[in-house]
Amino acid sequence: LGEWGFRTAHKRERVTGAAKIAAYCEGIDNGRGEFPFEIDGCVIKTDSLELQRRLGEKSRSPRWAVAYKFKPMQAETRLLDILPSVGRTGTVTPVATFDPVSVGGVTVAHATLHNMDEIERKGVLIGDTVIIQRAGDVIPQVVRPLTDKRDGTERAFVMPENCPECGARVVRDPGEVAYRCEGLDCPAQIKGRLKQFVSRRAMDIDGLGLKLIDQLVDKGLVKDMADIFRLDHAQLAGLERMADKSAENLVAAIEAAKVRPLARFIFALGIRHVGEATAAALALHFITLEAVGDASQEELIEVEDVGPEVAASVSAFFSDEANIASLQKMIEQGVSAEAVAAQTGARPLEGQTIVLTGKLETLSREEAKARLIRLGAKVAASVSKKTSLVVAGADAGSKATKAAQLGIEVVGEDVLVKLLAQTLDQGSIEVDATSEEEGDPSEATGDRAGQLKLF
Repeated sequence: LGEWGFRTAHKRERVTGAAKIAAYCEGIDNGRGEFPFEIDGCVIKTDSLELQRRLGEKSRSPRWAVAYKFKPMQAETRLLDILPSVGRTGTVTPVATFDPVSVGGVTVAHATLHNMDEIERKGVLIGDTVIIQRAGDVIPQVVRPLTDKRDGTERAFVMPENCPECGARVVRDPGEVAYRCEGLDCPAQIKGRLKQFVSRRAMDIDGLGLKLIDQLVDKGLVKDMADIFRLDHAQLAGLERMADKSAENLVAAIEAAKVRPLARFIFALGIRHVGEATAAALALHFITLEAVGDASQEELIEVEDVGPEVAASVSAFFSDEANIASLQKMIEQGVSAEAVAAQTGARPLEGQTIVLTGKLETLSREEAKARLIRLGAKVAASVSKKTSLVVAGADAGSKATKAAQLGIEVVGEDVLVKLLAQTLDQGSIEVDATSEEEGDPSEATGDRAGQLKLF
């Protein structure tokens, strides 16, 4: 390639044996600052075409070449301040602000310190000289303070007693590391909840990005989730960086988002401790949002993987008058969550625990997970003795290795695709959001059920 005029890396070497490979990689790591471009590792590959043919390839990479990644690049800078940042659940997170510094080719000036326990563990003080790195060469983090460079002017960070956004009390519940703002109308929490509500895996409102949400809340146009569905072209077109066409497209996207699958709607609500998997489990168990909202904590605990903490959180959400009022406003705007259709016949994967690892090519991880759950399987995040099957896509890592150690079958994506096709061909399950087999929702009991009956 070099003879043909291509630019190639000038540090190439041909070596034999693991010891010489390790020595080469160490030498490149020590001299990575000499390169006129950023690098994060070396590529080691066999130079035998015959061995390459025998080793073959995975779907996205060859087996005859591997990447050796270096430790994250580090830099030294001064920590100027630690500022509290309020998230969507009210969690107040300390964020470090420091003199901008280049780390691995990227200039960084902020990094989360997670919580007070982390600050105390690292012994970080405002004014410290600190070591910064990008975890995985991506996420900035404070590694440690250089205590020998302290001059006595440094000071400890103190968590504020009142929320910096709304002034409400900041409290720390017993047994928890996080401090939380108690303000129901806290703008920071509203923005955080809205960002989850409109996200792709939730209500998927295309065009409603983070900066636009900030404008809508700051201008008082949106005070809760329901207000999104009241926005019109005139209001949107008057915002910064919003032209007529952009406003028109966003109005159409909001209208399209008025009907979403129940699992996605539950996830979009931002109920504490309820992620995508739990939302899907609740949807499959209770069929309608009305039934979820009317369930007691004892009934919620009957759902697989829902424990007392999650049950208490779900029950508290649907017992809150402000949340009920917001849901009622959505109903008035024509929003509805699609009920899960009644399932016919036995679910073929009932009782099976399946773990997905690596990158899937034929269908997305989210789609595969949703289809497996519909067929009765539990999709777990980690491998254990209870795991029935591991599906390994491209670049599968430690989960596939652990499964092999435990004697659990590991299959490729092609087997998963065949499994899904066979179970659908058997006609053992039918998912149709327009099914009318659930009965009349108005028959549910309780005040909250009556308020949510249109769901």
